[in-house]
Amino acid sequence: MQEILSNAIGNISSPPILFFMLGFAAAIIKSDLFIPEQIAKAFSIYFMMAIGFKGGVELSKNGITSELFAPMAVTVFLGFTIPILAFYILKSILKIDATNSGAIAAHYGSVSVVTFVTAVAFLINEGVHYNGFMVGMMAIMESPAIFISILLVRLYSKQEGLSKSFEAKELIRESLFNSSIVLLLGSMVIGYSTGTKGMEITKDFFVSPFYGILCIFLLEMGILAGKRINEFKLVGATLISFALIMPIINAIIAIVISILLGLKTGDAFLFAILSASASYIAAPAAVRLALPKANPSYYITMSLALTFPFNITFGIPLYYSLTFLIEQLFR
Repeated sequence: MQEILSNAIGNISSPPILFFMLGFAAAIIKSDLFIPEQIAKAFSIYFMMAIGFKGGVELSKNGITSELFAPMAVTVFLGFTIPILAFYILKSILKIDATNSGAIAAHYGSVSVVTFVTAVAFLINEGVHYNGFMVGMMAIMESPAIFISILLVRLYSKQEGLSKSFEAKELIRESLFNSSIVLLLGSMVIGYSTGTKGMEITKDFFVSPFYGILCIFLLEMGILAGKRINEFKLVGATLISFALIMPIINAIIAIVISILLGLKTGDAFLFAILSASASYIAAPAAVRLALPKANPSYYITMSLALTFPFNITFGIPLYYSLTFLIEQLFR
């Protein structure tokens, strides 16, 4: 417990997290502080390029080997299990209707790129190694939850709540070819193709400014999260509890599976982050298309104003400590 508290204090006292808290506070006190939308979008593109490129470079050092089998197995298992688990908890235990259960499950089964980026920065600061292929695992986990969740809604509501104009090909396009997936995988391919030589050429862009840009980006994310604080009453105590407890459950499942399959500490931790995070970019776009009757105040407030702040402040150090604890139990 002392170690978890120490890691939490260390994480909160880091500049990126402090800037997130500054943005959150600025929104609460109704300051006119804001980051122009185009700048925030440009930074989003930067992070996906940087993470994808660096992941590809790391992967190029050893090539595509049988080492990828275990991470792929973990990715597929988590990609299907988490949305199903979330859906049934919401519908059967918390008594949420099928449409909103599916919409929320899609968000919690999908991933948050920004949380992943923050976790990578945490690992670098701790001096813990992680494999470059984890970027690919993140990209793969982005989409399955959306398909699974909508299929469950169709099964339980007999298409009630689905748009009459809904077409499968549109959902596929939104899920598999959205900008985050294209940038992540494309940058990863470029990094893999150019290797260490490419990193040497671009390190002044992808490495040196990384933390500074992350501070500005998290400042903007703090402002967005803070603006949704008033919507907590619409979500209700039950869904607030889900938004804070479900990530921990998902993280523990991911860590146990990763450790049992022999993954190293850094990779097991990042799987915990991917499983605990909730999407607020790709999933909302797909859900708006396929489940227009789902309440955005539920799924967006839960993922952006509750789970995201919890994960980057307390969740990251908690999952990090849990990874070491579970690792000691199983090895």
